[in-house]
Amino acid sequence: MAPEDHEGATSLLQSFERRFLAARALPSFPWQSLEEKLREPSGSELLLAILQKPSGDSVTLSESTAIVSHGTTGLVTWDAALYLAEWAIKNPAAFTDRTVLELGSGAGLTGLAICKACYPRAFIFSDCHGQVLEQLRGNVLLNGFSLELYTPTDPSSPKVTVADLDWDEVTAAQLSAFQADVVIAADVLYCGEVTLSLVRVLKMLSACQRMNAPVVYVAYTIRSQDTGKLFITELERAGIYWEEVPPHAGQLFPYEEHSAIVILKLVLNGCHSVGR
Repeated sequence: MAPEDHEGATSLLQSFERRFLAARALPSFPWQSLEEKLREPSGSELLLAILQKPSGDSVTLSESTAIVSHGTTGLVTWDAALYLAEWAIKNPAAFTDRTVLELGSGAGLTGLAICKACYPRAFIFSDCHGQVLEQLRGNVLLNGFSLELYTPTDPSSPKVTVADLDWDEVTAAQLSAFQADVVIAADVLYCGEVTLSLVRVLKMLSACQRMNAPVVYVAYTIRSQDTGKLFITELERAGIYWEEVPPHAGQLFPYEEHSAIVILKLVLNGCHSVGR
C-alpha cells in the first residue's frame, strides 16, 4: 500500500472509531469514503480493521436525529455527557459499589457507561420529560439491564431504575429515599431557570442527608462567559463547596475543538474550602 493510501485508510479508520465511541448517529459515518476504499485491493483489510475496533464493551443508544425534538433537548447525547462518561471510565473507584443518582439523564449514555464499566451497586436514572423517560427506559433495556430488582448473586449487574424526577416538584423525602452515595449531572446548565432548580435539589440533598451527604459531579460545556457563573454564585450562596476536577489526559471521545468542558466536584457537607 502506498504511503498516501495508508494515511487515507488510517484516517478513515479513526473516523469510524471516533464516531462509534462518541455514539454519533450512523448517517454521520463516512460511508461514501468507505465504499471508495473498499474498491481498492486493500479494502478488505480496512473493513476487517473497522469491524475489530473498538474492542471491549459497548453502549447502544436510541436517539433523536434532531437537536430539539418533542420540546426537549434530552433526546440526544451532548459533549459534557461524553466527557463525564470518559472521566468515569478512567476513575471507576468513584462509583464502584455505590448507589448513583443521575439528574437529567437524557439519552442515558453517561449512566450506561458507568453501569458497564464502574460496577455501581445501584444506578438511578432520572428525568422529567415523558418522551425522554420512555426513550431512557428503552435504552436501559437495550443494553441488557433489567428495570426489576437485580439478583445479589450477580454483582456485575447493578440494580437499575428510571425515576420521574421534576426538580421543581421533588421533595426532600423523595430525594432521601434514593440514599445516593454519588450524584451526577451533565450538560444541564443551559439556562438560569434550570440552574436555580438544580441548586434547589442540591440544597435539599445536603439537608436531608447531612450526616452522609453524597459526592456530586456536575459536568458542563462552557458555551458563553455566563455559563457556570450563575451556578457557582448560587453554590457559594447555598454554602455548597466545590472544586474543579483536573482535566484528564488520553481523550477517548471526540469533542468539538472549540468546546471547553468542566467537571465540578461538589461537597455538600462542607468538608473542603471553596474553590476559586
